Amino acid sequence: MIVLVNKYFILRRFDGVVLWPFVFLRRPGLKYNKEFMNHERVHLRQQREMLVVFFYLWYLVEFFLRYLEFDNAYEAYRNISFEREAYSNEDNLDYLKNRRAWAFLKYL
Repeated sequence: MIVLVNKYFILRRFDGVVLWPFVFLRRPGLKYNKEFMNHERVHLRQQREMLVVFFYLWYLVEFFLRYLEFDNAYEAYRNISFEREAYSNEDNLDYLKNRRAWAFLKYL
């Protein structure tokens, strides 16, 4: 994981973006927020297990399907299976030690 701080690379609504193997943060202090970084590490694991490219393809397809379902971009984003897994487990700092491969599928 390579952490970079660049507030111009990230949309205003978000504090971080993961583009394997990079984690881009809006503010430098976020790298000390354990729950936030755990959330981003979950995305790194998801991307690695899906060979990166397939993660992004799935993410976009699921976003568009969720957008059709909710008719709201933020609700669509929050209900993507990858995000649901990451948000549900960001407080569990041991989650990645016990996480099974393809765990995001149970959040579909």
